[in-house]
Amino acid sequence: MYATQALTNLVPLAEELDKNKVTPGVLGFIVFAALAVGVWALMKSMNRHMGRVNFEETPEAEPASEEPAEPVSAKRK
Repeated sequence: MYATQALTNLVPLAEELDKNKVTPGVLGFIVFAALAVGVWALMKSMNRHMGRVNFEETPEAEPASEEPAEPVSAKRK
């Protein structure tokens, strides 16, 4: 059986479908559920990693000399 013959047999079945009642079906639900589980896992992982971050800043060291530093371009002359 050729592919064209198979398609011509399916055309009457396609005309029986109501074009105003398109639903995602089981596959759409599975894809949506997989995306929801993936987002939940990413959020859980992010919360775990953010809990390990230390937000305390270390104090900056005092400069060794009080003289202002010269620009780099001034040293090349």
